[in-house]
Amino acid sequence: VQLQASGGGAVQAGGSLVLSCAASRSIFSRYIVGWFRQAPGKEREFVAAITWGGASTSYADSVRGRFAISRDNAKRMLYLEMNSLKVEDTAVYYCATGPRSTLRGSGYDYWGQGTQVTVSS
Repeated sequence: VQLQASGGGAVQAGGSLVLSCAASRSIFSRYIVGWFRQAPGKEREFVAAITWGGASTSYADSVRGRFAISRDNAKRMLYLEMNSLKVEDTAVYYCATGPRSTLRGSGYDYWGQGTQVTVSS
């Protein structure tokens, strides 16, 4: 499975962005998919995940209530709507999936190339 993330950019604090992730194969619809991020000098961290049918989602405490994950299996697309952005949300954001992926953020085998999000004060 190849993943292509897009939608990143520069925004002021309090603003919004929507990230998109396109998957190359229809098998994508069978897996839990998620978003992760990595800020400069920090380890990659889990942001959000969604089950194959979209019935269940999970979020990191730092983004819960501000970010919303969704997917469109027919289009093989994953989305991350980010609202009330903070300077500390600045990072490269990655979409990921895999046959072992979980809502807790573990077991992700396939990764996109990342898209940069920069939030300024």
